[in-house]
Amino acid sequence: MQHTTHYRVCPLCEATCGLEIKVQDNTVSSIRGNDADVFSKGYICPKAVALKDLHDDPDRVRTPLIKRDGRFVPATWEEAFAEIERRLMPILAQHGRDAAGFVIGNPTAHKMGLLLYFPKLARALGSKNVFSASTLDQMPKQLASGLMFGHWLSVALPDIERTDFLLILGGNPVVSNGSMWTVPDFRGKAKALRARGGKLVVIDPRRSETADVADQHHFVRPGTDLFLLAAIAHTLFAERLVKLGRLAQYVNGVGELEAALKPFTPEAASAACGIEAATIRQLARELAAAPRACVYGRMGTSVNAFGTLCNWLVDCLNVLTGNLDREGGALFAKSAGFAANNAGKPGVGKGVVTGRYKARVSGAPEVFGELPMGCLGEEIETPGAGQIKALITLAGNPVLSAPNGARLAKALEQLDFMLSVDIYVNETTRHADAILPGLSPLEEAHFDVAFPQLSYRNAARFSLPVLRKSLASNAPRAEWRTLLALTAIVQGKGANADVEALDDDFLSEEVRRSGVDEALHKSLGNKHGPGRLVDLALRTGPYGTAPHALTLAKLKEAPNGIDLGALESRIPGVLRTPSGKVELAPPSCIADLPRALATLRAPPAHELQIIGRRQVRSNNSWMHNLPTLAKGPVRCTLEVNPTDAKRLMLEEGQLARLSTAHGSITAPVAVSERMMPGIVCLPHGWGHDAPGTALAVAAERPGANLNALFTTEARDPLSGNAVLNGVAVSLAAA
Repeated sequence: MQHTTHYRVCPLCEATCGLEIKVQDNTVSSIRGNDADVFSKGYICPKAVALKDLHDDPDRVRTPLIKRDGRFVPATWEEAFAEIERRLMPILAQHGRDAAGFVIGNPTAHKMGLLLYFPKLARALGSKNVFSASTLDQMPKQLASGLMFGHWLSVALPDIERTDFLLILGGNPVVSNGSMWTVPDFRGKAKALRARGGKLVVIDPRRSETADVADQHHFVRPGTDLFLLAAIAHTLFAERLVKLGRLAQYVNGVGELEAALKPFTPEAASAACGIEAATIRQLARELAAAPRACVYGRMGTSVNAFGTLCNWLVDCLNVLTGNLDREGGALFAKSAGFAANNAGKPGVGKGVVTGRYKARVSGAPEVFGELPMGCLGEEIETPGAGQIKALITLAGNPVLSAPNGARLAKALEQLDFMLSVDIYVNETTRHADAILPGLSPLEEAHFDVAFPQLSYRNAARFSLPVLRKSLASNAPRAEWRTLLALTAIVQGKGANADVEALDDDFLSEEVRRSGVDEALHKSLGNKHGPGRLVDLALRTGPYGTAPHALTLAKLKEAPNGIDLGALESRIPGVLRTPSGKVELAPPSCIADLPRALATLRAPPAHELQIIGRRQVRSNNSWMHNLPTLAKGPVRCTLEVNPTDAKRLMLEEGQLARLSTAHGSITAPVAVSERMMPGIVCLPHGWGHDAPGTALAVAAERPGANLNALFTTEARDPLSGNAVLNGVAVSLAAA
């Protein structure tokens, strides 16, 4: 049989690279970058090649599983749904809707079936107990964006292909290819930036792979990015370098911001963050003087005690230097579909609100419809009205990804019922009573719902299935079907409800919400699944009319995607704040500054501190079972500066013990000049040594679970994001 060639988008990380996949006899024979892809232009990372491993993985769950006498046994779909109905519905009837909770994992964002159909299930269940990976990652960025611009996903993105000066804090896009910023081949774009005379500066406690391609790198103490950012803004005000440009008429709160930042002088910040006051002033001057400049902050700015304040000040700097919403500065993407800031009346909206309800035990406020992941364990453990007694997880592994996974694992064992929609028996799903598998990414169509809202360039791409799915009656199913069946169960319609009729009802709801006419509704066709929702979103989106007239059919005819152009100025139209302006001084951020000031004025800490790190062959915890990515040197190593290693009498390769008041782990030492003295670094997502999992490759080199060192109580109070960086640790030979 001859090879066939297929073009699709990689769904394994935010870079969303275009792939060329050759198939013979329903088997992948090669995967390479698609040179003609309009967005990634041939670039891929090793994760894309591992799509074959993911599809072929013998450990992947391939039938529904039900736990009997403590062991998983294969089941039919009918048996699985009957068991779910039998176990879940009495809990809801006896204890109420809040007795059930959701956990949404990172892979959910990469599958349109999960992302588009989960909201329907969540509405049908009606529980306030929703937790996701967002509060382990990017919620501070989403909250800051919402407070300033009026919507959680109105994220200002570096216009890297046209900027002259890019300042990066706590991000490593050479490895991540962007994070909350979809930018494949960052290394190539950084090289082009420098070749045209631009400058790249990286601020990080580790001399990262991104720092290697930068003009300058400055060590910073973890958790002190806020003080650096505040001191840069202070300098802009003090030296009269603020220039709002055309945005002056669209900005509120400049005076309030200046007054609030007066105590954050470069000298005060220097003592805390470890960067010389003169260097801080120079960074401010270079930002102000560059023809086009941008500040970008990522994980390091989010997973600390001042995550929201850090991300707020990142965008404040872009505003104060006149670089927000201008070519070469920080711009907003215009997604072809599903972006709320493209809908409704341009330039004004309701803004965002937090704290509409609170976590039952800790009182942590709701943010973006979620509670902090760190609260999950206590919400299961603590008796009383609203106690979580049933849990549904979607492609998540919080036992590894959340702080104090050992406590959470014990809590999961206390549940009356747990259901996981997942393709692996991992550290979390091993506790489930039922597991429902989804299709391999290569067996279903793909459209990026979330990431075009975060992309360095506007584009639209749709991928058709590459491989034929199994037609066996108990084979994995598309997740949209599974979620609709679960929706029917929690609605009381029973496990045997007509899923396709439910899908028609769902489409009709979305059509009514969109306000389109009946003719357009009929033109969407009768083929069930998320494709119709994509088509509706495209037709009603910003490119749905001439000259683009973008439809799903048009995308299917363009296997390399359709380029929709460089990012453009979108203010005031993109704003959804009640004032119709950029809010430079959100009251909650201003009110939180005294907490930061108290920390700034406290004596500097001298304990050893730990940070995490991103790796190109890994994405959180779920890719360590793929041989293509797992082979090679041991990657779960503790990087230690040579000075610290000598002081602690540690040698290369030696096993060392890291300890906090909350946990203790061991990891092999990698002595590295990359680390700032006093800081050690361990990658996130490892620790595959729990009994009851089915991850044979990952278990061969399980690594250490970094998050076992952290407490669930340490959170950014505004966003609820977990504090995972800058935590004090003790270190000694194991």
